[in-house]
Amino acid sequence: MKNFVNNFYKNQALFYKVFLFIVTAFLIVYLLPKGGKFKYEITKGKPWQYENLYAPFDFAILKSDAEIVKEKLQINTNHIPYYTVNENVVEQVTSKVPEQLEKTFTDSILKRKGRLLSGFIEKALDDIYEYGVLLEAKPGDLNKLVYLKRGNEAFEVNYDKLLLQDEIRPYLNVQINQSSLSSLKPELLEFFYNTIKPNVTYDAKLTQKELDSKLGSISYTRGSIERGTIIISKGEIVEGETLDILTSLKSEYESQVWSDSSYNWILFGYSILVCLALLMLLLFIRRNRRDIFDNNVKVSFIFFNIFLMVFLTTLVVNFEAKYVYIVPLCILPLTLKAFFDSRLGLFTHVITVLILGFVVPNSYEYMFLQIIAGIVTILTVSELYKRANLFISVGQITFIYILVYFAFTIIQEGNIQDLNSEMFLTFILGGLATLFVQPLIYIYEKLFGLVSDMSLLELSDTNSKLLKELAEKAPGTFHHSLNVANLAEAAANEIGANAMLARVGALYHDIGKMENPTYFSENQTSSVNSHDELSPAESAEVIIDHVIHGIEIARKNNLPDRVIDFIRTHHGTSLVYFFYMKEKEMNDKVSTLDFRYPGPIPFSKETAILMMCDSVEAASKSLKEPTAAKIDDFVERIINKQMDEAQFLNANITFKEIQLIKKILKQKLKNIFHLRIEYPE
Repeated sequence: MKNFVNNFYKNQALFYKVFLFIVTAFLIVYLLPKGGKFKYEITKGKPWQYENLYAPFDFAILKSDAEIVKEKLQINTNHIPYYTVNENVVEQVTSKVPEQLEKTFTDSILKRKGRLLSGFIEKALDDIYEYGVLLEAKPGDLNKLVYLKRGNEAFEVNYDKLLLQDEIRPYLNVQINQSSLSSLKPELLEFFYNTIKPNVTYDAKLTQKELDSKLGSISYTRGSIERGTIIISKGEIVEGETLDILTSLKSEYESQVWSDSSYNWILFGYSILVCLALLMLLLFIRRNRRDIFDNNVKVSFIFFNIFLMVFLTTLVVNFEAKYVYIVPLCILPLTLKAFFDSRLGLFTHVITVLILGFVVPNSYEYMFLQIIAGIVTILTVSELYKRANLFISVGQITFIYILVYFAFTIIQEGNIQDLNSEMFLTFILGGLATLFVQPLIYIYEKLFGLVSDMSLLELSDTNSKLLKELAEKAPGTFHHSLNVANLAEAAANEIGANAMLARVGALYHDIGKMENPTYFSENQTSSVNSHDELSPAESAEVIIDHVIHGIEIARKNNLPDRVIDFIRTHHGTSLVYFFYMKEKEMNDKVSTLDFRYPGPIPFSKETAILMMCDSVEAASKSLKEPTAAKIDDFVERIINKQMDEAQFLNANITFKEIQLIKKILKQKLKNIFHLRIEYPE
């Protein structure tokens, strides 16, 4: 039991990675579609590359989207609206006739023509209310049939049979003029104006219910294919009816309800493929980015981003597959490049796209487009902290999306008439969504404790609290750090390393000297040397301790680990040579361990650059009457000595890159010392 506990604690980082691997794979497999995967790639307009295909089972031929849209449009166009008649209105109008007659006509008129008036009014009301009176016209219904609903019955009538309120006066004018009551026209018009009320209204609810019923009864299939029927022969062009049948077979195949046994086999197959993809990523990180592999937080960050992209894409596909390109997948390589490097960002992007091939429709087209877009993202965004670069890159990514879609449409359709303008809008929205990478990077920095180039840009500000404190307490060290930062940035640019990281690391690498500034030569302003009162061993201890003090100050001020790495490694395991030799003069048996920095040695290009630049800049102050030859020899000796001591053994830096760094340092030192060509007198 004790051995098990010891092994667990010894290998807990490995156990965590195994756990993270299993959980991520499980979550991704859970999100993947659980239907069968159609094993043939259908490409419109291309010859069928596979063997003759026979129908494996009976299935219906699906109508195309265009056919469905056309059918729905036809139903909408031919749909007959419903109008409801309010029978109570006619009864109310009829009951008010006697009362209204007395109000409108005098007693003498009623005595002389009462019967004639009653007969005319009764006939007019019957004609007017034969079909009904509408309050207002409904646009689009003119010259059409409508359903007129009386009680529980509905019958078809021409829309123009219904009278509008505005049409009643002209109708009455004609009727009155043709009658023997034309002399009473004003009174009759007043009577009808006060009596007639609309009794027909448009029944929107019933009309929509009937329309929905018709739309719901649309058949999405036309005809069927029997099992064993040949669908397509090898070499036959995929187009027309054959394309519709193949698409129908694919849809039927993927939507089948599988038995428990088949379902489990599908899950098993997905698990193998997803685990294989994630394993390839882990092996790549272990082989090429060992520092990241050893950091469980960074590995968790990478796996979290992969799962996030799969989750968002699955969410969009389940909602509406045609919007899949709105998901800003290029955020993934951008984010990983900001925190790590381009190579890891691109490799992770490709692995993620391969997994998403199980989720999206037209997987080949999707994967081709996203991989190309990822490559463009990596190649175009050089300095993410510069906002202009990000906007330019987003524009280029969007252009690539549109260009590739344009090319695929031409290949599949053979013309440009079938280009879908809605897809262009989708690509533009996806490109704009990529701009969210900047706030996302800030969130990730807080959640995972990582640092990006944008944070490094903030740390490079010499007006920051810590650097101002360094300038006040140790002005010589501050000036030295500025010079080293300029050298490191130039060297990093020359070999393609992270120039901003190298600069920031150089600015903070000596902050530990603030504890005892006068013990370092660059801060000594008088002839008094603080080391005169100390033994060589004590002096060496003070010098070496500035690394420990620097780490403590950095952690107290919440500097990122990537910056603290420069403080830890800028002297590596080198020897405090001056005090070692001084001690050796007094004690031949002195151990070098007491005069050596604790390390570790540099483990990245940037930390290796800092070690070279720091040593060269500090030692250059001792040059007397510098010349070009002296500077060349001086730089060669210092860096060669570091190489002989194996200080760069763990840094992924090549001999060629070291030679380029030497060249830059020589040029910069010559500029610092203002060397000029000596012309003959």
